[in-house]
Amino acid sequence: MRRTAVLLAASAAALLALTACSADEKDVTKPAPEASAPAAEEPPADDSGKSSDAERAAGIPDAPIGDARDAYLDAIAAVDQRLIVDEQKAIDAGRNQCSSLAKPNDKIDWAAAQRFGNDAQPLTDAQGKALNEALRKTLCPK
Repeated sequence: MRRTAVLLAASAAALLALTACSADEKDVTKPAPEASAPAAEEPPADDSGKSSDAERAAGIPDAPIGDARDAYLDAIAAVDQRLIVDEQKAIDAGRNQCSSLAKPNDKIDWAAAQRFGNDAQPLTDAQGKALNEALRKTLCPK
């Protein structure tokens, strides 16, 4: 009898301990996390193509507009017409490649081929070189 009472008491204590721990409960003794400080300049919400301060520091220019946009897209199309099927993607790839051109290295032509191409439409390093030349003439001159 005594053994049964001890087992029953131990089971009840274990059950109480388990019910006291809930994943849904929050620790009310912890202070709420504070909001982080706002960034120096938030990126434009309207996707205007303007570079943020951080993008400018990385060598990423504003998106081209008007005649500059047409000249850029024509230069990219001269390498491969399929690259401008999605004009916004071509512009974004070019703007990002400008940051690589700002810090040239041995793989710059390969990087352009990777940035503009994809698995369905791979580009060669020679095409990457032609893209970099087009970028230097239009979107990101030295």
